[in-house]
Amino acid sequence: MIPAKKNHSAFVRTDLLDRVGIYLVGAVLVVIGDFVSDEFLTVTNLLSVLNAVALLGIVATGMAFVTYSGNMADLSMPSIMAFSGIICVSALPLGFTVALTAGILAGLLIGAMNGFIVGRFNANPILWTLAVTFFMEGFMRFAWSNNQVYPDIEPGTAGFKLIGLFRMSIGSVPLVVVVMVLLFIAGHFVIVHTRFGIESKLVGSSKPAARTTGIDVSRVILLDFLVAAFCASIAGIFLTSMNKLGVFYLGKGYDFKAVTAVVIGGMTLRGGRGTMPGVLGGVLVIGLLTNIMTFMGIGAFEQNIVTGGVFIAVVGLHQRQLCRRGKDYA
Repeated sequence: MIPAKKNHSAFVRTDLLDRVGIYLVGAVLVVIGDFVSDEFLTVTNLLSVLNAVALLGIVATGMAFVTYSGNMADLSMPSIMAFSGIICVSALPLGFTVALTAGILAGLLIGAMNGFIVGRFNANPILWTLAVTFFMEGFMRFAWSNNQVYPDIEPGTAGFKLIGLFRMSIGSVPLVVVVMVLLFIAGHFVIVHTRFGIESKLVGSSKPAARTTGIDVSRVILLDFLVAAFCASIAGIFLTSMNKLGVFYLGKGYDFKAVTAVVIGGMTLRGGRGTMPGVLGGVLVIGLLTNIMTFMGIGAFEQNIVTGGVFIAVVGLHQRQLCRRGKDYA
């Protein structure tokens, strides 16, 4: 009986570390950043950090649902971002509201396809969404003749409103940061307090067990991919607004960064475990780490190496913990 109590205590400590550990890492980075530069802890710089990771945070919110439900990652999210942006710009002659709606619906269409194929036919989510990425890139290149799509940015036009979307602020806080925070709050509420969130956890923990309890696994997976596509669409429209154009390559790299934030934040790729506050912590840690490296004069390529190394280390740590629990992969 004593070993069992010890194991239980170890699990409790591990769960506690998963919940608050990422914020301890963030606190350490804040101390390091203050040592690196006197400008690090200024309000201007911290708002800059939030603004820099806002799009990543929006994408990571959606990615968290896919990971939480045991489907590892949606690698088509960059393509969803690009496609939503292109459709939004192309639909601007119909009005600003119509364009935003069209962009989001375009992303949801891809998400519905992903969720249906993965949920109904048990397709490998990595291979399927990677294939969708290649298909969508080819389709966008062909449909728009490999060209960038520019909005009409004359004052008073729908295009002018679109390019101002990313630059809009509520008080001193950028709108994109407000949207990120609201999506994280909504995501946390859904995962913790709704039937869909509980079912996603059960599906992520064990699909066969979830089926025996009467859960429609295919429906849950479909909804999880729809949430991911919705978040990617919003991020894609903001990214299009920031760049003032729509093009097939917008969004590249956000899939890996989002998975990194999700895993660093305590969600396991196996599914069924993790929290949205943890994911938010993962996003903030990436932002702080990138900001510190920028102050240190470290280039973009070197930053990618560091971020990749952090991802590998965290996945390795999760693997070790799961092996102790008798599970096979992170």
